[in-house]
Amino acid sequence: MVIRRHACFGVSLNTARIASVSPSNKLAMVLAVIALVGVPPLLNAATQESEAVVKTFETHYRAAKTLQATFLERYTENGAVVRTEAGTAFFRRPGKMRWEYEAPEKDLFLVDGKTAWFYVPADRTATRVPAKQSADWRTPLALLAGEMKVSRVCAHVDLVSNERALSENDAVLRCRVKGAANGAKNAKDSNPEQDTLAAPAGSQNEVVLFEVDRQTGELARLIVRQSGGVEVEFRFENWHLDPPLPESLFKFEPPAGVAIVNGELPQGDGPVK
Repeated sequence: MVIRRHACFGVSLNTARIASVSPSNKLAMVLAVIALVGVPPLLNAATQESEAVVKTFETHYRAAKTLQATFLERYTENGAVVRTEAGTAFFRRPGKMRWEYEAPEKDLFLVDGKTAWFYVPADRTATRVPAKQSADWRTPLALLAGEMKVSRVCAHVDLVSNERALSENDAVLRCRVKGAANGAKNAKDSNPEQDTLAAPAGSQNEVVLFEVDRQTGELARLIVRQSGGVEVEFRFENWHLDPPLPESLFKFEPPAGVAIVNGELPQGDGPVK
């Protein structure tokens, strides 16, 4: 009998002996060889695709120091639209953003890097809260003006096949929001001047979806589904990378006669503003 010996990843195997073992034992031997030589298991195709989309998304925005886009915000309860608003959002590194609501009424939501402000000109009131304590779901979008790491918000990301995308070119990603313990741990390793917030307080049980263009990485939509049938949707268009945005755009100066209120921004029982 001729014994042929083959080299597999540097391991010599006796093919005559392998031929005599059962299929299950063959599989066990192959897995043992893979473990010995350190060959990693093949990733699931869906996992590879989701990781590729996340990378494209992060790369698209990471180099930009300023961003600008128009947005449409919809707040629904049990499928019924309660409020629809539109405006323009601006982002600037490190960790600053400005949301100018233009319709149906003018409002302002601003994060200056440390404090989140919500100003209602018609009410002549301005609410302020430390950005890291805000439960508002616009706040984690400050990652667009930070280190641009999805992992700062999401413990795990996977593709969603049963969610209808706005475009056939888009991928919908489901984000499993980090728990409070993980968020605190990661905060120690983060750059506080780059990331204003990991994830909003109390958001760990919410369903969060990102819709991203597979080719360009452009963000098309953010959906947050909360308990009680509440859903908040942000749609984005007309993105501009590195538009000239002055530093003063991200500083809030209360007009004369405006009352300043310390507390939490509108959230939970009422529409997100």
